[in-house]
Amino acid sequence: MEEWPFHDGNVHNILESRHIDIRQNRLDVDHRLQMHSSLIQRLSLEQELEGHQGCVNALAWNSNGSLLISGSDDARINIWSYSSQKLLHSIETGHSANIFCTKFIPETSDELVVSGAADAEVRLFNLSRLNGRGLNDGAITPSALYQCHTRRVKKLAVEVGNPNVVWSASEDGTLRQHDFREGTSCPPAGSSQQECRNILVDLRCGAKRSLADPPRHTLALKSCDISSTRPHLLLVGGNDAFARLYDRRMLPPLTSCRKRMSPPTCVNYFCPMHLSKRGRSSLHLTHVTFSPNGEEVLLSYSGEHVYLMDINHASGSSMQYTSGDASKLMTFSHEPNRLEHQPPVSNVFQNGLCTRSNSSVAARIEKCRMLVEMAKRSLEEGINIFPAIEACNAVLDGHGADVGPTLRHECFCTRAALLLKRKWKNDAHMAIRDCHNARMIDGYSFRAHYCMAEALEQLGKHEEALDFAVFAQYLSPSDTMAAKKVEKIKEHLAAAEDGKNNKASDVAHRSERRTGRRVLSLGEILYRSEANSDASQDGPRSEREDSDYDEELELDFETSISGDEGRDVESNILHGSLNLRFHRRGDSTRENVANGSCGSPSSSSQNDRAAYQHEAVIDMKRRYVGHCNLGTDIKQASFLGQRGEYVASGSDDGRWFIWEKRTGRLIKMLLGDDAVVNCVQCHPFDCFVATSGIDNTIKLWTPTAAVPSMVAGGSAGPETSNVFEALESNQRKLCRNREAIL
Repeated sequence: MEEWPFHDGNVHNILESRHIDIRQNRLDVDHRLQMHSSLIQRLSLEQELEGHQGCVNALAWNSNGSLLISGSDDARINIWSYSSQKLLHSIETGHSANIFCTKFIPETSDELVVSGAADAEVRLFNLSRLNGRGLNDGAITPSALYQCHTRRVKKLAVEVGNPNVVWSASEDGTLRQHDFREGTSCPPAGSSQQECRNILVDLRCGAKRSLADPPRHTLALKSCDISSTRPHLLLVGGNDAFARLYDRRMLPPLTSCRKRMSPPTCVNYFCPMHLSKRGRSSLHLTHVTFSPNGEEVLLSYSGEHVYLMDINHASGSSMQYTSGDASKLMTFSHEPNRLEHQPPVSNVFQNGLCTRSNSSVAARIEKCRMLVEMAKRSLEEGINIFPAIEACNAVLDGHGADVGPTLRHECFCTRAALLLKRKWKNDAHMAIRDCHNARMIDGYSFRAHYCMAEALEQLGKHEEALDFAVFAQYLSPSDTMAAKKVEKIKEHLAAAEDGKNNKASDVAHRSERRTGRRVLSLGEILYRSEANSDASQDGPRSEREDSDYDEELELDFETSISGDEGRDVESNILHGSLNLRFHRRGDSTRENVANGSCGSPSSSSQNDRAAYQHEAVIDMKRRYVGHCNLGTDIKQASFLGQRGEYVASGSDDGRWFIWEKRTGRLIKMLLGDDAVVNCVQCHPFDCFVATSGIDNTIKLWTPTAAVPSMVAGGSAGPETSNVFEALESNQRKLCRNREAIL
């Protein structure tokens, strides 16, 4: 993994250019140097800040980076000095439950801070009232107290340059706008006097089981963010697969909680295509954030990976899709596309080079060819699969515009085969994308069609796989692999047909003997939920929803880890509370009627689905893998530095991970907690990172290691030989996430 450079340039050349080229923007140079790869490779633990008595769930810097604020399960807010790395204030907030979020209010000389907690309250504090007090400042009266949420407040957002407003996202399905100029308190939710008109986005009927379904359930909000470059843009994420981008200028006036409103129209939905049809109740977002320049968004999923997406897409571009596009991607078309009419690429492009004669470009292309050859050797030998995939990423995502179609086609096919051999979560879906891209280059590519058949077979889509396998056999009749693949898939289809007939017979037999409704056990509910969301994706939705029972139950569950109860030291198992919520399909209909129209009915009838207009969604641009996000629903993924050239995330294995944004290449793993790292916050201007998690301490990271290292962090991370073992362990946890949660 150390055989090719990163894309942020040579640090010595950058420093020289600052002095040689006076026309160059020195500020831009400073931004490039803040989180340079040469510094990231030297990151190590500098200090631990002690001052909390519970899990540290929230970290945030002030605008100039001189202060760090933290919130904890101990219901205290701590203010730390960046220069001295000392505790300045420890405030007893009065919250009755865990603090999940806290912020400095901009343009207030860092005197106003705000917190949100599991007690559903938002509290504002004026630090000027602490002048003259000691270190443990004790309880102070909040300057403002908002009690209008009915469930946990998971995230706060502030607008750069706005000292008067804070936004709060809650699991009650509302995003509220609190203006300090209009009022400093509100009655508790549910009281007869409660009539706060501060709901900016009402998503109590906004959750979608899949892209094809209309929104009809409460979207328990987990995260929100406001763009620093275009503050009218608001991003939210909750307990479904879709992040939503809103333009605050286009939203309706603020409303009260007494009447549920239809979900407002959003500018964009964001969701990786392969996650848009799952319909799994456990899949949800834990964090959403804008890039520093406001052009990209980062999404972190529970039980999934971290994904990067573009905001500014061209209408109809390949990054935008509808509900039918995922099926088209997996369906074989017997009619060749316009590129398939051309002869195979091996006859058109003899050397794989573009016509550009620039020597530096030629050198990069030669390096790319070497990387592809290295990846192919790893595939043949079955070793070093992870570095080989990263080598292909470096070619396709780092130099895709430089290499010619032949080399690009070869790299797509090689990466697809490597992904299918690695078999991490959703690797098969990524392989399908690569095979599709390879077919767009060469419509008669045997490797592209064979790998597509293999990927579809791994996903259990045997009928679609058979079409690609048969065409691969047609392209290379003498290839025994293709013939064996066709026979294997036919055997699967025959076995599946027999099983379907047997099941239909059993169902008919049970129906004859049944005289009334039977109560489902928890095990049956879980099995049916898992089967509907994963194993039965091959069939149309109407078939999956046919039930042997008069009524079906849906199960939503969530876990929480708090304090010292969160980890069993000897077994390294996370413990916490398990909250189960049961409801019959259609219950939300009655609830919606009682609280006002939701705009889209909750009935699951086919007529309702036919009437629903499917929205277009922005697809992923990059995926970041290696970490594990299961145990907590406050795990962050963030951009590092003012240019946002690197992406970081916490993990359930006590480490935090850093990837190169452009290629998804893993650059660093660092041990940051005895159990789980949740928060990763980079300093606004310096190469300095603060992390926190289940431990009571805050870890501070600086580039002070004597020797740079890739991925392995020496004493602050796994040994090099254990890196892949740690990665594999995390992926095994993700693949069995239902077992982990239960």
